[in-house]
Amino acid sequence: MAAPDHDEVELKLIAADAGPLDALSRAPTLGRAVLGPARTVSETDRYLDTPDGRLARARWACRLRRREGRIVVSLKGPGGSETPGSALHRRPEREGPASDRPDPTSWPPSAARDLVATLAHGAPLVERFRLLQERTERAVSAGGRSVGTLSLDRVEVRHGGAHAGAFCIVELELAEDAAGDRKLVEALSRALSAVEGLRPDPRSKLERALELIGGSGAVVRRRDAAAPGDP
Repeated sequence: MAAPDHDEVELKLIAADAGPLDALSRAPTLGRAVLGPARTVSETDRYLDTPDGRLARARWACRLRRREGRIVVSLKGPGGSETPGSALHRRPEREGPASDRPDPTSWPPSAARDLVATLAHGAPLVERFRLLQERTERAVSAGGRSVGTLSLDRVEVRHGGAHAGAFCIVELELAEDAAGDRKLVEALSRALSAVEGLRPDPRSKLERALELIGGSGAVVRRRDAAAPGDP
C-alpha cells in the first residue's frame, strides 16, 4: 500500500495517440535517467461521490481501484499543475484498503476512509463513472537512486455501462526525495516533453473523463455497479 497521508507529485502528459507510449515502453533511458523493465497490468477505477456531489464540491475525488485482486481507495484533493503549461502536478492524497462495495463502513480503517466519512457527512456513496486502464509501468532511476515510476496508461471511460471515450496518458510519479530536486524534475520534464506526440496535461483523468461524458458525472444506478471483480 502507498503511504496513507502524503502529497502526490507527478509529471503528467497527454499523448496524441498510443505511439508515444509504445516508444517509452521500449526506450532504455529518459534523458539521463535509466528505465527499468516494463510491466503491464490491468486496472479498474470506479469514481464515487454522494448523490448530491458533496466530495466534488469540496474539491476531493474518491477512487476505488481494483488491481490484481486488491482494492485500494484513494482520495485526491485540490491541486493540479503548479504553473500554467507545466507538466508538474502536486496534490494531497490519502489511501487505504477497501472493498468492492461503495460503502466506507465496509472498508478497513484508514486515513482515506476517515476523510470520506467527513466529506460525505453521512450520505451514501454512488458510482459516477469508471475507467478501464491498461497500464505499463517502468521504474526510473538516476545516479544510483530511485526517482519514481513511469506509467503509460491507455484509458477507456465507461459511463452507465457504455463506452464514453478513450485517451492515452503518461505519468511519472516522483519519489519524495526526487520531488524536491528541482533540477532533476525539470530535466525529466524536458525529456518527456521532447517525446514526439506528448505535451503537458493541465487536467486530471477525472476532468478528462467528465468532459467525455458531458461534464455531469451523473451517478450510475446500474445493477452491476458494485459487482465484485466487474471490469
